[in-house]
Amino acid sequence: MNSPNQVPQMASSLAPESSAVQSYLSILQDIISRMAGNSANCKTWCITLVSGILVVIADKTSSEYAWIALIPVILFFFLDAYYLGQERAFRATYNDFVRRMHTGSATSADLFLVAPLKGFNVVSCTLQATLSFAIYPFYLTLVGMIGIARFLIL
Repeated sequence: MNSPNQVPQMASSLAPESSAVQSYLSILQDIISRMAGNSANCKTWCITLVSGILVVIADKTSSEYAWIALIPVILFFFLDAYYLGQERAFRATYNDFVRRMHTGSATSADLFLVAPLKGFNVVSCTLQATLSFAIYPFYLTLVGMIGIARFLIL
C-alpha cells in the first residue's frame, strides 16, 4: 500500500482513449478555434472601421484625409498575422503531442503544458504569417480600395 508521502508511479506513455488526453486535445483545439475566430474578427472590424472612416471623410468632402483609413488597416494587419502565427504554433503543439503519443514518448507531464513548442518566437511567427495567403491579399486589396476612394471623393 502507498504511504501518503509516496508519489504514485505514472505510466511512461499515454493511451489515446484516456479522458485526460482527450481533454488536453480538446483544450488545444479550442485555442486553435479561438485564434481562427479572432483572425476573422480582425477582418470584420477592419472593414467596419475603414468603411466608417471613409464615409465620414466623404461626407466632409476632404479627400486628403482618406489616408487616415490606413491606420486601422496596418494595425489589424499585424493583429491578424499575430493570431494566425499563434494558431500555427498551437497546431504544431497539437501535432507534436499526437506524434509523441503515438510513438510512446508523451508523458502525463505533457498534459499540463498548454503552450507553443519550445523555440517559438512571436515576432518571427507573426512576420511569417504576414506572407500568408489568408492575410496579405485581404489587406492589400483594402489598401487599394482606400487609394481608389481617395481619388473618387470629390
